[in-house]
Amino acid sequence: MSEILVARGVELRYGSSPAVRKADILLRRGEVAAITGPSGSGKSSLLYCLAGVLPLHGGEVRLEGRKLGDLSDSELSALRRDRLGFVFQYGELLPELTVEENAALPLRLAGRRKAQALAAAGDVLGRLGLAELRERRPSQVSGGQSQRIAVARALVHRPAVVFADEPTGALDSVNAQTVLQEFLTLARSQGTAVVLVTHDADVAARADTRYTMVDGVLTMQGRSSR
Repeated sequence: MSEILVARGVELRYGSSPAVRKADILLRRGEVAAITGPSGSGKSSLLYCLAGVLPLHGGEVRLEGRKLGDLSDSELSALRRDRLGFVFQYGELLPELTVEENAALPLRLAGRRKAQALAAAGDVLGRLGLAELRERRPSQVSGGQSQRIAVARALVHRPAVVFADEPTGALDSVNAQTVLQEFLTLARSQGTAVVLVTHDADVAARADTRYTMVDGVLTMQGRSSR
């Protein structure tokens, strides 16, 4: 399985305080990596370093062979738009758009025609069992449905990697399992890798590779033979 994201010696500081200490990650196409650890341990900071959102104080991150530190701001923005997806703890859907329009947003931002973008969004929503919600507004769907729509938005443009920060943290256990199952199944089916930050051991157990992070130090706990 080909390497899609490689991070070596990643360091990040806030002032004089280290947040990430020489972290190494290797992520393969279609692989799911979970990062667990206590609050304040640097998990989210590392995620945003890997996504090129936060500049590094040491080390490097390469996505599909491209070193993020060598890219201009406009190149980084285009890369995040076209090759990355994001899922947060709360759906963060735009209230003025329909469900279908929210899911199509990455394609529209990339310049796809509206009809094409909506068709692609409709297909992904259908695969997540949300076809009947296409014309609703975010205020008209449940929390679990909102998070599944956010998953559709993150995957609709078939990104290389999706970064998910506590994607099931705001859901009850039943909805969390449903969202996680559909998210990971769809990501793996299209070869999208996932970096998953979570406090939930049951969520982490679904990953192919598991890391823990304590005081900015990242340690691999195990990698499956998949």
